[in-house]
Amino acid sequence: MTPVPDTAPASGQGSPDDVLSVRNLDVTVGGRTLVEDVDFTIRAGERVGLIGESGSGKSLTALSVMGLLPEGLRATGSVRLAGVGHDLVGADEARMSRVRGKEIAMVFQEPMTALNPTMKVGRQIAEVLLIHRTRPDRASARAAAVELLAQVGLPDPATAADAYPHQFSGGQRQRVVLAIALANDPALLVCDEPTTALDVTVQARVLDLIVRGVQDRRSAMLFITHDLAVVATACERVMVMYGGRLVESGPVQEVFTRPRHRYTQGLIGASDLTAVDDRGRLVTIGGSVPPAGQFPAGCVFRNRCTQATEACATRPDWISTGPDSGYACFHPVPESGAPGTGTPAIQEAGRG
Repeated sequence: MTPVPDTAPASGQGSPDDVLSVRNLDVTVGGRTLVEDVDFTIRAGERVGLIGESGSGKSLTALSVMGLLPEGLRATGSVRLAGVGHDLVGADEARMSRVRGKEIAMVFQEPMTALNPTMKVGRQIAEVLLIHRTRPDRASARAAAVELLAQVGLPDPATAADAYPHQFSGGQRQRVVLAIALANDPALLVCDEPTTALDVTVQARVLDLIVRGVQDRRSAMLFITHDLAVVATACERVMVMYGGRLVESGPVQEVFTRPRHRYTQGLIGASDLTAVDDRGRLVTIGGSVPPAGQFPAGCVFRNRCTQATEACATRPDWISTGPDSGYACFHPVPESGAPGTGTPAIQEAGRG
């Protein structure tokens, strides 16, 4: 049998414009299901946010796409990337090494752990170019590294290329990580809370660089965050995750102003710092996220939902309203949207 080349067109893609197609993705460990039946697509140039509380399964979903799940965790289902002739789920490390850093790249939350502290940053950028043979020699790779450092806004990029990671601030280190991720013009950039550890002013600048970087390359982006204002600024579409499941998705403006799931309503209510209860306390979602793999049967949100009934324990927790269009809760949110929230709160926080 003739082996399928890694550059062959991926089968199973719904549209020629689909860069990433995730179907029936499950992540399990020791008999427990951590991520269940996740389906979504991202098109060329599309910027998609993935939001939810810590423990909802966001990072596990991203790590499954990258083939970087921790030892002991197992992904099943299908993850297809345009231009890659094999499924990423189940692919061996040799195949994934040819994909990561070239067709798909990732920006992690903490840049100091993503960078090699013993290697100058210019060499680290050049290395990803040489490994994937997108530059013919060290001299041209070095020149490209300096140019990339300039693109991400580091002053005196030639000098910066000869510095070690510890000589930079946190925001500057994240710019270096971004330069590495964008070096080979990936079809998909995955960002896992890349601005969380930065102060507000630096966060805004790095976020702008990320958006500009993918726009210039027409790369697709999957942006994982708990910050709804960041999604409102950087993304066109948003997916909401809870209990390892996608419970709602759609255009950012639509989801944030007319949420269809009670969990989404709770997230939006909790993001509005002007909304308080009758005792002057900030609005929050009651209870806490259960441990991974221990969400209740039926609706995964029912133990925290103020509208839950006995029927929620036995019925599925969503009704599909179409591919990639999100889900509707059995207890629909009123047309007016979530109490204590509204368009101005999101726009002021995200769009200034």
